[in-house]
Amino acid sequence: MKIVRGDFAGIEGKITKIDTHRQRLFVEGVTREKVAGTSTNVSVHASKVLLTKLNLEDKWRAESLKLTGTKPTAETGA
Repeated sequence: MKIVRGDFAGIEGKITKIDTHRQRLFVEGVTREKVAGTSTNVSVHASKVLLTKLNLEDKWRAESLKLTGTKPTAETGA
């Protein structure tokens, strides 16, 4: 996954958590330093990212793609 817009544009990483209610993604390596000195994860809106690789090891996800007729391409990693 690659962030294409915003303060963190150009950063690539894996998605660690998804907030479906707010349409936000938490990306590995996208953190912010707090005043106390600790770091915290920062969320990125889903419209500002580009999926570059799709993990098809999950059987449910692979079956879901077969049912919809979507074929994985070279960009999705299959």
